[in-house]
Amino acid sequence: MNGEEPKSDLDSLKPDTDTPSADETDMGARLAQLELRNNELNDKYLRLYSEFDNYRRRTAKERLDLMKSAGEDVFKVLLPVLDDFDRAMASMEKALEVAAVREGVVLIHQKLTKELSGRGLKPFDPKGEAFDSEVHEAVTQFPASDDMKGKVVDVLEKGYTLNEKVIRFAKVVVGA
Repeated sequence: MNGEEPKSDLDSLKPDTDTPSADETDMGARLAQLELRNNELNDKYLRLYSEFDNYRRRTAKERLDLMKSAGEDVFKVLLPVLDDFDRAMASMEKALEVAAVREGVVLIHQKLTKELSGRGLKPFDPKGEAFDSEVHEAVTQFPASDDMKGKVVDVLEKGYTLNEKVIRFAKVVVGA
């Protein structure tokens, strides 16, 4: 014998390591497909992340711009009222009748009240109502009759709501 081992029937069943089998070829193709899919998903992820980051920056900038100019429409409404007050101040210096000046100031007050209420601002006067710490600020207590105990006796400053949200508590005197 020439030093080679005799081949048995089992040796013929062993895969030949020099040439790839069909399974290895399929696995290589599958691996290449998975790597390609992985690269596609990674690219898609990076694009979405970048798009979201840009969106976040843009909305933050828009929010800052909105906060800077949030009161612009209110100021535009108040400018004509301010002009009216300027004219009233000028006419007060020349006016001889107090009634005419008073009437002008009343008209300006009505105009201002109308413009602000059109923007959702509503005053509330809680005189006679039960004290409520959610909308009232008690400045002091005052001795009162039994029927006025715990109720608002006097209003020092009206409260205001803006679109149903309290923006200034009414400063009140409460009966004790």
